[in-house]
Amino acid sequence: MWDELVTGHEVGLAIRLGFSLLYGFLIGIERESRGKPAGISTHCLVIGGAALFTSLSLAVDPNSPARIAAQVITGIGFLGAGMILKGNGGAITNLTTAAAVWFAAAIGMAVGFGWYLVAGIASVYAIVVPRIPHISKMVKTPDP
Repeated sequence: MWDELVTGHEVGLAIRLGFSLLYGFLIGIERESRGKPAGISTHCLVIGGAALFTSLSLAVDPNSPARIAAQVITGIGFLGAGMILKGNGGAITNLTTAAAVWFAAAIGMAVGFGWYLVAGIASVYAIVVPRIPHISKMVKTPDP
């Protein structure tokens, strides 16, 4: 019975989920601090889910790990598309939030493949980029 429950992948998966939790938490803090709809929980779940799918992909078919993992991109793209809103005035909102969730999935895939340093660097990137001021806010428009 126990041989059916234990596969030998548990420790590696626990490490991957630990990194997913850390990176999702850090990115989620940045997003929540700016009042964005996708915060800590969303980023932890997206990164962890992508890491889990990628790990499963490696375990189930080591000769073609990209087959299952590639579907993460499509699935997250669909999730992100549902986040983007167009208001009555034509203003588009949550585009960066959708991109952040898509990027979080890429971080999760890196974790799933065991590329922890790459995932860490990408996480710093995901935290820093939204903090870069927009050009429109930096350039003062003249008053009429």
